[in-house]
Amino acid sequence: MNDPLDEPASRLEETKRTARILEIVQLIAGNPRRYRRADLAQRFEISERMIQKDLDIIRHGLKLVLCNNRSGYFFDGLPQLPTTSYPFSEALALLTAARIAQLIPGVNSADLAAAIARLESIFPAAFHALLHDVTVRLPQRADKAHRQAMLTLLHRALIEQRQIRIVYAVASRGEATGERIVEPYHMMPYGRSWYLIAFDHKQQGILQFKIDRIHEAELLETTYIIPGDFDVESYLGDTWGIMRGAAGETEQVELLFEPEAGRWVAEETWHKSQQSEVLPDGRVRVSFCVGITPEMVSWLLYYGARVQVLAPAWLREWVAEEHRRAAGGDELLGQPGEDGSCR
Repeated sequence: MNDPLDEPASRLEETKRTARILEIVQLIAGNPRRYRRADLAQRFEISERMIQKDLDIIRHGLKLVLCNNRSGYFFDGLPQLPTTSYPFSEALALLTAARIAQLIPGVNSADLAAAIARLESIFPAAFHALLHDVTVRLPQRADKAHRQAMLTLLHRALIEQRQIRIVYAVASRGEATGERIVEPYHMMPYGRSWYLIAFDHKQQGILQFKIDRIHEAELLETTYIIPGDFDVESYLGDTWGIMRGAAGETEQVELLFEPEAGRWVAEETWHKSQQSEVLPDGRVRVSFCVGITPEMVSWLLYYGARVQVLAPAWLREWVAEEHRRAAGGDELLGQPGEDGSCR
């Protein structure tokens, strides 16, 4: 017989799972072909097996046509909702409620920020300062409130294609801050953070900015046009992840995964150059032609003994050294290095 005292905890877990499933739907709908199963598992800090159960509910319980290709999950059509309009008082109430919703864990940050940006944009310009003054006084947790404010402002800049002045802290310069004017091109979640890809007038080039490092931001009246030939995938290039400056020349990476881990890896696309082969014994050989970054090493460490690095040799030693260090071995003396190229 079930203990009645266990029922509230059970209901809480079910509520958390329901919120997670709804957030997964929002993430995939808002960022098609961006999230793989491992990305979702990392984001929600649960196993890939549990994520798979959530995806099954989305497919079979919610009856949404969820597809998966080499880049990630996407929906083949979503239910169309009728458009509606609101009188001024209702729009103001919705905006205030949306701001409060930003304080609730589990509410999708990107979609809510985009919705708030759209709501704010329909009000006359004379109201903007007043709306900001009212909403910033809502009770907030400082860390989350800052990120939400930045996401909202940057989404609005994208929607209206207006330049934005930011005060940004550069990690490589000891967190020194500097002011610059940027033109947002794209925003993307990565790991547990958000990144802005934008044209930086100071450097006269397209750069990446970690949103949590933007200390201040101001929307300007100056507009801009995103170049028609801008493409996120082309911008990121052959680098593994988003650390473009940390990668060397592209080279061939050969990996051998144990059967279960190999199945997980092969059904997702981790890089556009990925090739997978299931061997007769069930193990999976996976290869990439990629610019190796510390992000890739972290990914390999996640699989532990379930993956062997066949090539290049310097990457195999780097991963082995990280394992030794984690087990309490000698201090890591430095990143191994060896030239290599794709053939």
